[in-house]
Amino acid sequence: MIQIENVTKRFGRSIAVEDASLSIEAGDSVALWGANGAGKTTLIRCVLGLLRFRGRIRVAGHDVWRAGKAARVCIGYVPQELGFYDELGVGDALGLFARLKGLGRVDSRAALAGVGLEGHERKRIRELSGGMKQRLALAIALLGDPPILILDEVTASLDAVGRREFVGLLERLSGAGRTMLFASHRIEEVASLAKRVAVLDRGRIAGVASTAEFVARRSDDPAGHAVLHLTIAAQVRTSALEKLRDQGFSPQLNGVGVLVPVSAERKALPFRVLADARIPVDDFELVSLAHAAAIAAHREEDAS
Repeated sequence: MIQIENVTKRFGRSIAVEDASLSIEAGDSVALWGANGAGKTTLIRCVLGLLRFRGRIRVAGHDVWRAGKAARVCIGYVPQELGFYDELGVGDALGLFARLKGLGRVDSRAALAGVGLEGHERKRIRELSGGMKQRLALAIALLGDPPILILDEVTASLDAVGRREFVGLLERLSGAGRTMLFASHRIEEVASLAKRVAVLDRGRIAGVASTAEFVARRSDDPAGHAVLHLTIAAQVRTSALEKLRDQGFSPQLNGVGVLVPVSAERKALPFRVLADARIPVDDFELVSLAHAAAIAAHREEDAS
């Protein structure tokens, strides 16, 4: 369904993606995993035909450069950053994007009901919560019933409740056999949605593993009992990384803060380190890797 062959993308002298190859069959669900700057978003934009690159990408048999329009018809895309006109009505937004896709009239009520937004078609977009806007973006992506869904860090700006609800929607789509390619920093999302994980490291695909194997590797690491998701203001994230690394942690940036793998004995220490450095933590979430491994194993059993 998606064939990525020896793709390289440079920005001037900087290599964002280097010689990446990945095959995604119909009905597969693949997560792109890696630190900020690993090349996840760049690779997704190459698949969408938004960036020039060396190599070849085919979507449903269509070359994304030679037959870009035909390739994009097969894709529903939800970006991390939404760009809605807030004064537009929800139903009107669906109609507008349907016309842009060449679909003519659509049943906006049915489209919204499919993502849990029934009854909201007459609201202005500015009246929606962040989670509801993401649901609207998903409804728009699904217009025309594309066989492929591509998502880029779509839950990064949502709170814990919003993330759970949105991931639940995506689970149903994945379970219905839709092909998915998505980038995420959240291991519980990967465990819930992906069948395989492609790990990117400095632009290269370092390996591809089943989700159960990927999560199990992290669960077996004595420093990886769980992962702390710390929401930290952008201007102090670099300082937070430095302070945590000085204490022996291996933090990574994500969309809204920092991910910190922690052992059972050290899960409170990052808060003390950051408090001593006067770096405020706006919110946090602790994800058990054992729980994520159980989710991944259960999905693998269901698939078999």
